[in-house]
Parts: sequence; C-alpha cells; structure tokens
Amino acid sequence: MELPTSEELRERRESLELTQSELAASADVSQPLVARIEGGDVDPRLSTLRRIVEALNEAEGEIRRARDIMHEDVVVVRMDDSVARAVDIMGEQGFSQLPVVDETGTPVGIISNSDIREHRENRDIEELPVAEVMNEGFATVGPGATVDEIDNYLDHQDAVIVKEGGSLVGIVTEADIATHLSD
Repeated sequence: MELPTSEELRERRESLELTQSELAASADVSQPLVARIEGGDVDPRLSTLRRIVEALNEAEGEIRRARDIMHEDVVVVRMDDSVARAVDIMGEQGFSQLPVVDETGTPVGIISNSDIREHRENRDIEELPVAEVMNEGFATVGPGATVDEIDNYLDHQDAVIVKEGGSLVGIVTEADIATHLSD
C-alpha cells in the first residue's frame, strides 16, 4: 500500500464531500486526529492510516465486503452424516467443500474433496461419519470483513465461513473472489 500524504488525504476527503467528523466516525478515530493528520502535525500509526484509507475507499464504494460476495444459501452437512452423503451433495451441487454443522446448526468444520481423498488413501471411508474426515480448522469472518481480509484467509483455507451472532450466514470461496475481481 502506497502511503498517501496528508494533503492527498484531505483532498480525497473533500472530493467525497465528507467532513473530518464523518471520516473520523467511519474510520473509528477522533476528529482532532484526522485534523492533525491532514495538517501534517502528526505522523499516524500505520493501522490508523489504513483505517482512514479504508473509510475513504468505502465512501467511494470501492470496498466490497463478505456480505456483498458471500453465498447466503449455504448447503451444509451434519457431523453425523456419512461421507458418502457429503460426496453425493458435493457432486450434485458442483461444490468442492461443504461446511459441517453440529445439531444446533453451528459451524464446526469443513469437509472438502481434498480431505476425502487424503482419508480415502488409507481405507474405505464412505460409511464413516463426516466428523471423522472433516477439517476442524476453518476461518470465520463477520459480514463486514473486507475482500482483502477474506482473500488472506483463502491463501490457507478452501473456504471462509461468514458468521453473525454465532450463526452461519454465508460462505465465500476462491471462485467468489475471482468473480468479484472480474466485476
């Protein structure tokens, strides 16, 4: 990220017709701090500057969030479903992974084609419960997470689960990120 100058920040804020107070509220910083940064009186921490730039980006409509790109109609399997059922659902739906939920509907993991292939090498697993094959390590974000945040998780995960108030509200995959980039 190229760091903007204090003058560039002020010009950008003014071009968006935002007051210092409005920008401060969006960036979760104080108005006097915005004034001091724009005046060149203070050299902000990188995290503060990033929040201000993200607030400006959002005001311009440039930032997309999980809620903008997630799939809300999430197909899931339960922990006690068979691996064969998970394979059937993935095949029917054209998915490469499915969130796994417990009896209350709370996400507890993900089962993917790669998890199934890895376990299948050692034994016949179709009748095993999904809980024995799933990956319990999965990333979750809130609906307000930025695409950049999600993309960082997808460097290490097959999918990112979107939760709000402990409930599953969506899922984001690499394909969703690719679609977003082509918009």
